[in-house]
Amino acid sequence: MTLHHSKHHQAYVMNLNSALKSHIAAVNAGDIAAQIALQGSIKFNGGGHINHALFWANLAPAGTPEASPEAAPQFAIQIQKTWGGAAEFQRAFATALMAIQGSGWGWLVRDGASGGLRIVTTRDQDPVGPSDVPLLGVDMWEHAYYLQYLNGKAAYLENIWKVINWKTVEERFLGQREDVFKGLRAVI
Repeated sequence: MTLHHSKHHQAYVMNLNSALKSHIAAVNAGDIAAQIALQGSIKFNGGGHINHALFWANLAPAGTPEASPEAAPQFAIQIQKTWGGAAEFQRAFATALMAIQGSGWGWLVRDGASGGLRIVTTRDQDPVGPSDVPLLGVDMWEHAYYLQYLNGKAAYLENIWKVINWKTVEERFLGQREDVFKGLRAVI
């Protein structure tokens, strides 16, 4: 994960900062064509930064109190109501994430309209939709698992549960965290 953070995530931040600087220059110059041309880079690198920032906060060292499902009692009640239990939720989550073709992300979100929980996937570095609140995100790009698991996506998904920061998930579920798209900065 050190390489993942220091190289991959850092590249999204550097590229986002560069694109934003170029965009400001294009705005100041009134260069609409350049502004439009930069939108793809801003979306991709901005999404990469947002997704990774949320992902890192979703992780905790195995065996710590935060990595114990008991750290999320209110969330556990909703998981029980929605999927019938943690094991059923984890199976549904893994099934959805294993179906991702190419690169992307798997998310557990609180639906902005209904307040219920849903599993969604996003392509490449697209963040979740603006009406959804991301509670738990798992990076499904090969760089997230390849060094440790090679092409074993299923093993990665099986073991990710040992390092999920359930305290963070609980706080996001209860609306007690500011990191859900608010306060994220493009400089780390």
